[in-house]
Amino acid sequence: MSIIIALIVFSLVIIVHELGHFLLAKMNGITVLEFSVGMGPRLLSHQKEGGTRYSLKLLPFGGSCMMLGEDGEDNGEEGSFQSKSVGARISVVAAGPVFNFILAFVLSIFIVGAIGYDPAVVLGVTENYPAAEAGLQEGDLITRMNGKHIRLYRQFYNYIYFHSGETITFEYERDGETYTAVITPVMTENGYKFGISGSTNYRYRTGPIQTLYYSAYEVWYWIDTTLQSLNLLIHGGVSLDDMSGPVGVVSTISETYEESKSDGIYYVWLNMLNIAILLTANLGVMNLLPIPALDGGRLVFLIIEAVRRKRISPELEGRVHLVGLMLLMVLMVVIMFNDVLKIVN
Repeated sequence: MSIIIALIVFSLVIIVHELGHFLLAKMNGITVLEFSVGMGPRLLSHQKEGGTRYSLKLLPFGGSCMMLGEDGEDNGEEGSFQSKSVGARISVVAAGPVFNFILAFVLSIFIVGAIGYDPAVVLGVTENYPAAEAGLQEGDLITRMNGKHIRLYRQFYNYIYFHSGETITFEYERDGETYTAVITPVMTENGYKFGISGSTNYRYRTGPIQTLYYSAYEVWYWIDTTLQSLNLLIHGGVSLDDMSGPVGVVSTISETYEESKSDGIYYVWLNMLNIAILLTANLGVMNLLPIPALDGGRLVFLIIEAVRRKRISPELEGRVHLVGLMLLMVLMVVIMFNDVLKIVN
């Protein structure tokens, strides 16, 4: 059952991404050759004469949107991707990641509406630790850390993780008043500690407008976390063992399902929604990275074209994307192999 749920979550995230490309292509008059759910050989397929082929494929994972002329060739055909204006092509390419963010927002509305958000409230302060000595108390609401807005406890926790050992200027509210404290953590056997405790399980439910606001912030939280993680990766703060591909994510979904099913279907549903939000926001960010073969790489070429008002050679762009795709495939194989080793071990 957990494997089926994992496949559903993965497929939802990828299909919505491809649906973004599909809808914007149709809006811009681009011929979509095939829109498919799944991968591999076709199981079911339907096509009206001269229209888009809609297919259900064997492997229940992912999907695709194939457009006329999207690979760089331009035979002057009406409806070809390359025949459209640079603005139209940018909108089609960007639509996939944008739809991932929209999906994350919609799913976040269900989460925040059902159980609320997790404010950065101090639930406890350890005596003789820096936070207590700086004057923080139970019930204080942390609003900024080194000038960065803090609206969720998870964001407070992540900021400490990504800035381990650093002195932090805290801004917090107490009884309607704003206070500031500059605190340096102390090293303990469990790492650097400020002596502040809180919980993601401490939730605050709010009205409809605030639900929308915190749902949008939930999406931004995952986008920001993904960017911070990438920054840590670039600077060598994480290793290959800290990365996960599809196999690792399926394993995580399975473990989460097994751990939460004893609490009832409601909590299984909430946990799966949380994972889907993480995955779809992550996919949106990763696809916008300026890496050849990804949407972000294609956007780089289109933006350059828009600036110089001259199209880059399709052959050159095709070769660049081909090299990028090959390198990405190698990376995926390495990560997948590492995922399997971690599961076996």
